[in-house]
Order: sequence, then C-alpha cells, then structure tokens
Amino acid sequence: MGMSPPKPLQRPRLICVYNADTGLIEALKHAVHKAVRPETYPCSLCALTYGAVSMRGDWKRFWRSLDADVDFYHRDDFTRDFPALGTGGARQVALPVILVSEAGEEPRVAVSSEELDAMADVDELMARVGERLSHLALALSRVASPA
Repeated sequence: MGMSPPKPLQRPRLICVYNADTGLIEALKHAVHKAVRPETYPCSLCALTYGAVSMRGDWKRFWRSLDADVDFYHRDDFTRDFPALGTGGARQVALPVILVSEAGEEPRVAVSSEELDAMADVDELMARVGERLSHLALALSRVASPA
C-alpha cells in the first residue's frame, strides 16, 4: 500500500451571522432602530460593520483581504442553511456571531455574541478576527507537517 498524497489545505470559511432577518422592511426597521436607540439595538455585528445604510469600507477591505472564504447570513437564512445551529436548533448559537469552519466541518464559534457586544469599534473586531484566523492557520500548519 502506497501513501496517499496529502490533501490540499482548504481555506477556512468564516460565517458572519447578523441578529436580524432578511428583507427590505427588516433592513429599514433595523436602520431606524440603530439610529434612534443604538443602546438597545440587538445586533452588535451590524452596528460594528455597517454605517447608516451600507457596509463600512474598512471592514469590507479587511474581509476581502483574508485568506478565508467569508459568508454573511441573516438569522432566517442561517437557520435554513444550518438548522442545528440556528434558531430553535439542537446546538443553537447566540446571535450575532462569527463562526469558522475548516474542511467542511461543522462551524464553531470564532467570535461570540458576548465578545461582539463588548467591542468598542470595527478596528477591535478586525484585530480579533485576524488573531483567531492566525491561531487557526498555525494549528493547521502543525497538523499538515508534523515534526
């Protein structure tokens, strides 16, 4: 039996999940809520990464530069695609959240709802995501090339 060639390393997948549902009416309700009562706004990920109506340019440039695939979900489409982790699922995660998945494994929490709620600004978020991905890359390189 010969050794099989090593599998190429897949890029990790970041899954950013907003604590809001899809749709124009929902988006308008959230924009008004964020502007009028920001202290009670339920989605810190949105508050950190969006201005009044669009995604912040520094955040968009950051995630496009990552060595990872990045997907964005709202609560309803996340629950549809990940029923076990979504609303009412057996392993429901608190939203908002940033999850990470490697090699098609079930996603796990990279940046929790509690961490997101405590962040002061998008710079802190970018630093945390970069740090978590660098730890992941280091762990993967150890697995790929054992000493």
